[in-house]
Amino acid sequence: MKYLISILLLSYSIESNVIFDFNKSSDIENWIIIDDVVMGGKSSGSFKLNSVGHGVFEGAISLENNGGFSSVRYKFEKLLIKQSTTISLKIRGDGKKYQFRIKSNSGDYYSYIYPFSTTGEWEELQIPLKDMYPSFRGRKLDQPNFSKDTIEEIAFLIGNKSQEKFKLLIDKIELK
Repeated sequence: MKYLISILLLSYSIESNVIFDFNKSSDIENWIIIDDVVMGGKSSGSFKLNSVGHGVFEGAISLENNGGFSSVRYKFEKLLIKQSTTISLKIRGDGKKYQFRIKSNSGDYYSYIYPFSTTGEWEELQIPLKDMYPSFRGRKLDQPNFSKDTIEEIAFLIGNKSQEKFKLLIDKIELK
């Protein structure tokens, strides 16, 4: 009975396949920046809404003190994703490489990662969940690719082993 109630609650919490749809009134309080400063680095990222309501992840990567990354993460109530095979991102990058990351449980020490390059134009990326591989601190783990039934955290990360400024606009993130 306890298991059935959990399933019903998880199913009830899914109102749509949209994880986040940015607009001028979006609440981005739960989008948190994590930079290499947690390890002594000097990179700096920020996250805000621009005047038209897109999420803007931007900043500067520094390689000082063995630094080299910035990320923004969003934790939310666990979503049941059994029927989904893809995550769709509507984004506009700056021509740089980024990673999209997910966690089935926010307490997991590792993330499932999908690296992608941006073109400088608006684009809709389709990320097959089965192609997302487990990684921890930049090292691929000897575990299977993503095959979980839930997610409760997503993140974007830049860490190209170069000192650079970056800017990624985010319009929509959804399951398909």
